[in-house]
Amino acid sequence: MAKHKGNGIDFGFFSSDTILRNIPFILFLGFLAVIYIANTHLAERNIRQIQESRRELKEMRWYFMTLQAENMYKSRRSEMAKNVKDLGLQPLSDKPKKIIANKSD
Repeated sequence: MAKHKGNGIDFGFFSSDTILRNIPFILFLGFLAVIYIANTHLAERNIRQIQESRRELKEMRWYFMTLQAENMYKSRRSEMAKNVKDLGLQPLSDKPKKIIANKSD
């Protein structure tokens, strides 16, 4: 119940004079609430970005492992022989020969 007092309205503990004197503090609390909400949104956005980066990293790791396995398979001697057969190249059937050059030449 509001009672009219000489200068303003009295709400028991809160009177209009008390509220007017504490407006800077109330504005400060409002400012802190806005900062708190903004900080929460920023943290959630950062968490979403981290999760997206982790997902991309996992995909890239799988892609790398697939390429690495494919490269290992294609670099086998039998696979290389199949790939260059159309070019007329064949694997060596005898040991490689060592060429020695004289330094006096």
